[in-house]
Amino acid sequence: MSTRNAICPNCGAEIRFRWSGAVQTTCDYCKSILVRNDINLALVGKAADLPIDISPIQIGTEGLFNTKAFQVIGRIVYRYDLGTWNEWHLVFTDGSSGWLSDAQAEYAISFGNSFTDAPPAPGQLQRGMMMVQHNVPLYLTVITQALYETTEGELPFTSYDKEKCYFADFRTNDGRFGTVDYGEDPPLLFLGQFVEFNSLQLKNLKEFEGWPTA
Repeated sequence: MSTRNAICPNCGAEIRFRWSGAVQTTCDYCKSILVRNDINLALVGKAADLPIDISPIQIGTEGLFNTKAFQVIGRIVYRYDLGTWNEWHLVFTDGSSGWLSDAQAEYAISFGNSFTDAPPAPGQLQRGMMMVQHNVPLYLTVITQALYETTEGELPFTSYDKEKCYFADFRTNDGRFGTVDYGEDPPLLFLGQFVEFNSLQLKNLKEFEGWPTA
């Protein structure tokens, strides 16, 4: 993957972009949230400290999904009633990007998609209801209200001005899932599948006592 460099307008540190499509990044040194316009960076806020968690994934972790290599280049941390979860932003060697959800030791890969049928309005959501997208029946299992806790690394959109988020999670009968993000207007659709940790063949993991890296 090609890289481009810029300078943090707050502390002067070098910012190294791993992905040409990055819209937002966070300075590793001063934690400034920076929005990108080509190689010019605008300071828009400051990232909160990252919470302590036991995830072995980190910026720079590499892996494989369906024979395609990827690298972790960003992260959004959400807080909800049960704690926090991570959405890791991935860039693949062909330049496409996706997400690796990391919540309560359950992992899933997803990609942004267009809606083929209008999603239900938030007020219409009921667990067990069916939504059809791309000719796939999806059944609503979880409705989650969450807060943006913090971010790091490169993201494909800006998140600095967001607070509350509203997600509807759907599943199929064969291990696939869909998520509607109502925090955006219009809402966003992500489709993907659940994966086993070992199937991703991850390397450059965070090491700490007690984690079985082998």
